[in-house]
Amino acid sequence: MADFSDIIDQQQMKEHMQHGLESGKISHAYIISGEKDSGKEFIAGIFAKALLCENRQDRNGYHEACNKCPSCIKAMAGSHPDLITLVPEKPTSIGVDDIRAKVRDDVMIKPYESRYKIYIIPEGEKMTPAAQNALLKTLEEPPSYIVIIILTSNLNAFLPTIISRCIVLPMKPALDDSIRKFLMEEQGVVDYKASLCAAFARGNVGKALNLASNERFENLRTGTVDFMAKVKSLSTSEAMERLHTLLAAPESAEKSEKAEKAEKAEKAEKTSKKGIDMEQYEDFMDVLIFLLRDFLVFKATGDDSHLIFSDKVSYIRSATKTCTYEGIGSMIKDMEIAKNRVNSNVNIDLALELMLLGMKENL
Repeated sequence: MADFSDIIDQQQMKEHMQHGLESGKISHAYIISGEKDSGKEFIAGIFAKALLCENRQDRNGYHEACNKCPSCIKAMAGSHPDLITLVPEKPTSIGVDDIRAKVRDDVMIKPYESRYKIYIIPEGEKMTPAAQNALLKTLEEPPSYIVIIILTSNLNAFLPTIISRCIVLPMKPALDDSIRKFLMEEQGVVDYKASLCAAFARGNVGKALNLASNERFENLRTGTVDFMAKVKSLSTSEAMERLHTLLAAPESAEKSEKAEKAEKAEKAEKTSKKGIDMEQYEDFMDVLIFLLRDFLVFKATGDDSHLIFSDKVSYIRSATKTCTYEGIGSMIKDMEIAKNRVNSNVNIDLALELMLLGMKENL
């Protein structure tokens, strides 16, 4: 029974929606723009439920749906006849036939139960130009009762004529403290892990949630610290062998044949450089930069209360006794050089090996 009070930050968007609910001045079309997993669907669902509610209430400082009327119950169950989520025929694109059949022709049928008839279009950036032009006809002459909510992670994919006829509501990165509090209080995540997930997610609440429950990420985090603790004593070939193991595609649980084939195809694209899983590599580099950031913080302050890796204080204290500020800065620079080389299609083993040689000298 999520409400506006459950939305983390996004104050500007909440204020706009609240003003519309209070004044009754609701636009016929909105675009909610934000990163994947940032909460676009969550917010659209809360707004739609409030629009359809028969008995809105003032609660926790917001105009909220009552969550008790027949309309709210149906909306929460996904069975409200006036709340339509577009599901395209093809998962990779939203075609002109999807828009014609499921939006343009359907809007002529008046709401069955409510004042509004609401259409939610997830992944709106998948609309083809022809589909957008078909939607444009509805946006130009909309019936008074329709509300179209388009969700997207790429605003640039839309025709200017579509954007000009919609209210664009961009998602803003949530504050790390807000995400950390949510993970600890609502999800029961321990403090050090909540801090790391919040920092790593960079304002994306959904990503933070996924990381907090992701065994792969936890294993990578622990493996990265363990690798850094031992790398100085390893030969270059031993270090590279361990790094390959760390960056290999993680083993997955049993899946259906269809899901397994799709996953293999996706992994074949991502695991394209010397057997290294590119998602693992990218997350490893991010984890590593946060670890080096903790090196700098602890060396400068001697205070462990601001560390992201607060459960690894013993290692950080030991490592920073021998590291200099210049050495830590040099390791960060080596990382950036390695990332640039990999992005430029330089041999990934060579790029990582040169990075490790620099780190071994400075640890």
